[in-house]
Amino acid sequence: MLTRFLAPALLLFAAVPGAALDKVTLATNWKAEAEHGGFYQALATGIYRRHGLDVTLRMGGPQVNNPQLLAAGVVDFNVGSSSFAALNYVKSKVPMVTVAAIFQKDPQVLLAHPGQGNDTLEALKGKPILIAPAARLTFWNFLKIRYGYTDDQIRVYTFNMAPFLADKKTIQEGYLTSEPFTLQKAGVKPVIHVLADHGFDSYSTTIECSWKLVREKPDLVRRFVDASIEGWYSYLYGDPRPANALIKKDNPEMTDDLLAYGRDAMKKHGVVDSGDALKLGIGAMTDARWKAFAADMIRAGLYPPSLDLSQAYTLQFVNRKVGMQQKPPARGPSHP
Repeated sequence: MLTRFLAPALLLFAAVPGAALDKVTLATNWKAEAEHGGFYQALATGIYRRHGLDVTLRMGGPQVNNPQLLAAGVVDFNVGSSSFAALNYVKSKVPMVTVAAIFQKDPQVLLAHPGQGNDTLEALKGKPILIAPAARLTFWNFLKIRYGYTDDQIRVYTFNMAPFLADKKTIQEGYLTSEPFTLQKAGVKPVIHVLADHGFDSYSTTIECSWKLVREKPDLVRRFVDASIEGWYSYLYGDPRPANALIKKDNPEMTDDLLAYGRDAMKKHGVVDSGDALKLGIGAMTDARWKAFAADMIRAGLYPPSLDLSQAYTLQFVNRKVGMQQKPPARGPSHP
């Protein structure tokens, strides 16, 4: 489903009066949700237009192959799911590159019922776990490397919460900003294992594009990245209602309370604004983190030692502290 949102207020914005805007399309990695809030905010509040961009958001979903759309030139930018995506492009010799990492912490979690002896990741070893097929190529490899999980534990997760609710022994994957909310609404306060808090150092919600675009139109890439970053600061620390209105328009299944929960969870757990982003700005990436992640996965046999990591990402458009002035100053300790 391809949608273009253009609120009347956007007509008040323009990078240069009378100047033509550069048309670009961003594909999101799932149906519209709070995890895309900054992109929608940049569209809804005119940030993209002020950067000279006419942006179309193309919503993803379970049957949408965004990397294929990106490689084919159908979309200009793609929201990547993890660091694995960038390494897979290089392994497959597909000339795509990660230009920013919006999520410093991957929101991937494993969920269990309380009181069932599943309070640590170590305790889940050898037990059946519901995961989606795509997870076998990403975080499941981390769990195998770090905790000794094995493929015979895998059961298929179909994004239906009924099996979990029906059986207290069930363990399943989820997203920090989504499934826990659904379970709490159903009366279950789950045990939540945030993989990023246990060594899973993948970036998430990255911005990907072609190396060709980086080489031929670096100013356009810079403007898109900058505007997206500003949108994320605005969504997290400003009024999220403009973005939320567009999210609900694109995805009528989305609710105000789930959007609020997702945004609050991202802030509470530092999904977007933590680690290197605290000093370098949202979207931050570092050579050291990329190299460490790649080295772990190469040692696990997922990628060849000859993998050219320099083709997976570039720091050309990040770590410039863009938009940090939008963040409220940290509050000091209160005094009586």
